[in-house]
Amino acid sequence: MLGLKRFRGGGVHPPENKDLSNHNRIINADLPKVVKIPLQQHAGAAAKCIVETGTEVKEGDLIGEAVGAFSANVHASIQGKVIDIVKESTVTGFESEMVVIEFEGTFQGQIGGQPLKVSWEGQARDVILKKIRAAGIVGLGGAAFPTHIKVSPPEDKKIELIVANGVECEPYLTCDHRLMLEKGMEIIEGLKILQRLLRVDKAIIGIENNKQDAIQYMDALCQKEENIDILPLKVNYPQGAEKQLIHAALGKEVPSGGLPMDLGCVVSNVGTLLAVYEAVVFDKPITDRVVTVTGTIVKKPGNYKTKIGTTIQDLLDECGLTEEAEKVIAGGPMMGFAQQFLDIPIVKGTSGILVLSQKEVEANEEQPCIRCGACIRVCPVYLMPCTMKELANANLFDEVKEIGLFDCIECGCCSYVCPSKIPLVQYFRLGKLMIKAEKHYINHKVPTIPIS
Repeated sequence: MLGLKRFRGGGVHPPENKDLSNHNRIINADLPKVVKIPLQQHAGAAAKCIVETGTEVKEGDLIGEAVGAFSANVHASIQGKVIDIVKESTVTGFESEMVVIEFEGTFQGQIGGQPLKVSWEGQARDVILKKIRAAGIVGLGGAAFPTHIKVSPPEDKKIELIVANGVECEPYLTCDHRLMLEKGMEIIEGLKILQRLLRVDKAIIGIENNKQDAIQYMDALCQKEENIDILPLKVNYPQGAEKQLIHAALGKEVPSGGLPMDLGCVVSNVGTLLAVYEAVVFDKPITDRVVTVTGTIVKKPGNYKTKIGTTIQDLLDECGLTEEAEKVIAGGPMMGFAQQFLDIPIVKGTSGILVLSQKEVEANEEQPCIRCGACIRVCPVYLMPCTMKELANANLFDEVKEIGLFDCIECGCCSYVCPSKIPLVQYFRLGKLMIKAEKHYINHKVPTIPIS
């Protein structure tokens, strides 16, 4: 086990509130009667729909085919009949084509019953890569970057280290914590598969020290692994962001506009490693994921193995609430997305559903910036959030870009500490969208952000 580390510069330590769900074992969520499966639930191009209304599907059948290299396959999460193909909002607010499947028949368990287990050690590297791509695996920590691309670096990028991300720094969320405790051996096997695929000897598993049981258990499992070490980390949000995790592990910074592979690293979430193991050993695509459902008004908070496409409403109906929710967030309180409607489906990147009561939701109006500099001090990537906000507010998007807008990881530290309650991250998200939208405007001004 390596010594205790943390990334340097910035960060915050909001109340963790993980004890609501971190002691509860993972259980299977109820099988939904209907799922809505988006074809855009990953970074890159949306998958192409290959089914139509009336098509009979089985769990694990391909329903959305990856378009080009930078895309990901999408599979049916239940067996039944395609009853509609619609275009609706996802948890991030963007619209996506969705395949609506109604369950029919008898539940057969994981893709028709007990899957056939095969050894991965004897599989060729190109076979392993094809299985990862075919399974539609993406980063399950939230970014949903297609894994087959991440593990296929250019020839000039020599990978020397794989970092397994078990940090889970976002408050309330505990699904990765439980996966390490209950699926630790499979996670390590998934890590070893990537080591073989990338021809990497050295690997570490980063875990914050508020998960001592996971640190001790994973360390015990790694005692017989010569090339895998456990890296305990001091609690410091957002240490789970891959660039901050690399800084903590290596003391090096990923260059602006760069990727971890520029430092010879690949970072993979522990849930993603489990998915890699299941894809390579059992030929299992991503049809479900573990979701933390939590909040002080949730009757049965916990970690639920949930079918992709299950609506938030169905999951909350199963868990129950003690009072009406004031706000429901997909993800955690720092980086998650508040939901306007609850008939929105769980996707591959949905790590949690957080339910807040009326007394827990502050209704503070945005006040003028007082130039206190708090946002600058906590920014983990050394930006100037207050200045970026003013430039974005004045529609000076090129200027915002020049001072680092696309280096912003949208962690929410600046918004969290702002005494004026300025939703800084929302300005930055909108600014990025405006800059991207400008490419689609010809001789027209990009829509402006009203001056506050």
